[in-house]
Amino acid sequence: MGFMVGTTRAATPVRSAVSARLALPLLGAKRVLLGGWSGAGWWARFTVMAAAPENHHLLDHLVHIGVEPPEVIELLDYVDDLLLWMKDADGHYQWVNTTFLINFNIGSRSEIIGRTDFDICEPLLAHQYRIDDERVLAGERIRSRVELVGRFNHTARWSLTSKIPLHDRAGKIVGNVGITRAIKHLAQEGLFASPLSPAIWHVGQNLSDSITNAKLAKRCGLSLRAFERQFQSTYGMSPREYVRNLRVRMSCHALVFTARTLAEVATEFGFADQSHFTKEFRRLMQETPRSYRLRYSDP
Repeated sequence: MGFMVGTTRAATPVRSAVSARLALPLLGAKRVLLGGWSGAGWWARFTVMAAAPENHHLLDHLVHIGVEPPEVIELLDYVDDLLLWMKDADGHYQWVNTTFLINFNIGSRSEIIGRTDFDICEPLLAHQYRIDDERVLAGERIRSRVELVGRFNHTARWSLTSKIPLHDRAGKIVGNVGITRAIKHLAQEGLFASPLSPAIWHVGQNLSDSITNAKLAKRCGLSLRAFERQFQSTYGMSPREYVRNLRVRMSCHALVFTARTLAEVATEFGFADQSHFTKEFRRLMQETPRSYRLRYSDP
């Protein structure tokens, strides 16, 4: 059984045909309060935080495949540990939420719409996702499946994923909608598939600390020279550059989903001070941390 979607002001479902189709099992997302039973099914109450940051015309992509997007779709931009996506029958993304964009380091929804898993994931993972999509297109529902979900920093996390068919008004299956959330106590497992994986994991867990190539090489059981050469060959950048970039990208989540000051975010992710943070952020993202935060806040 799934959950219907409603707002904090109404203890009834949003009564649109498409809302009924988007029966999302919400997997215990932090900012979702489970409601109760009504005549049309289960409903969930959301804590409304802000208006949607993305231009409304992007919703036209859902309309194009015959799906009328429910108004509450925008609220899923403010569930900070839940990735949501909608795809057409060919596997092209038609909608994703903000957490999805941050997970894959994608600047805006317009950059992902029309692309597929093969554009953003390792081929092995992309093939598995497509196999699952085809099962859903045949009418099957995938609920609470444990699987690896990729990230922008060359790692994957064990996550709990659910997918259901996406219908048009006539009831025809025209795509799928899915959600996934990392299982924190399994996050480290499955990452050490390559000699460099222990270093990647260590960097991700210790961004606020001093990180040296010597320490990373030791964790991988490699000499310093071998480690640096293999890292450059695998990731196309030096370990130092990788750490610099990762600190910026990981800070994006804190900028969007917390009220921490820029100075606090800078300290959390290992920058010398706010000025250093701003300089590094602008170098990689072509905008300041402040402007990035404003793009996802109230207009």
